[in-house]
Amino acid sequence: MKKILVSSFYKYIYLDNLEEFQKEHLEFCKNLDIKGKILISKEGINGTVSGIKDQIYKYETNLLSHKEFSDLKFKRTLAEIHPFRKTIVRIRNEIVSSGFGISAKNFGKHISPYELNKLYDNKEDFVIVDARNNYESKIGRFKNAVTPDIETFREFKTLVKQLEGFKNKKVVLYCTGGVRCEKASALLINEGFKDVNQVDGGIINYIQQYPGIHFEGRCFVFDDRLSIETGDSKDITICERCHEPCGEYINCFNIRCDKLFVCCRECREKFYSTCSKECRNLVNSI
Repeated sequence: MKKILVSSFYKYIYLDNLEEFQKEHLEFCKNLDIKGKILISKEGINGTVSGIKDQIYKYETNLLSHKEFSDLKFKRTLAEIHPFRKTIVRIRNEIVSSGFGISAKNFGKHISPYELNKLYDNKEDFVIVDARNNYESKIGRFKNAVTPDIETFREFKTLVKQLEGFKNKKVVLYCTGGVRCEKASALLINEGFKDVNQVDGGIINYIQQYPGIHFEGRCFVFDDRLSIETGDSKDITICERCHEPCGEYINCFNIRCDKLFVCCRECREKFYSTCSKECRNLVNSI
């Protein structure tokens, strides 16, 4: 069975003729049998798509042929099956919802995974800040990271006061692939932070170059996989059923609940992939 290749990308750039691009791009994806989710807006493009290798390479080549996307960087991971069930190309006000009301043009300096390793290994004075949501950092994060207790990226703006003590320190932001860090770093710079940096290509780029080094646990992803391995075999959280070490998410099998929760494989079988006794009883009664 052929492996599925998953490719993610983004670029902040002014786009016009959005309706025309949406229609043509959706048709192109369907003709290639590409699945995934692509968001477009006047501020750019942000997408993740999946397909077999030849399909993905054709897709990437097509995007690169557009002048405005000629320097796109793609981050690739593998999947056993399509992690997307359909193809979506949507027009949005922002390619990542923030509500910050500022441009992402004045973003923080990009540092490579190698440069991040040097900061850790040389024990330099820096603070690393997770720009993701709390349920993402719960199962995986960089060592010693500040992990904000937020449920959506829009809430990141409320953290500025909490981070004020780091205004004159070297701040390194990270997220899954980089798209949120562009805006988060621009926000901090706008608020007077002096030395704002971001991990180039995010967690995915880092773990592909340095698996199992300074990133602990698993990496949450917004598709049917829910998380991917990072090269670190240690689980940093526990199963919410049996409380044994575990790092994998599932959605409760009771579709009226659909809660996202950490659950080990043994408990999935034992409790029919449900999050509670009530949900299990309801599933059994159907």
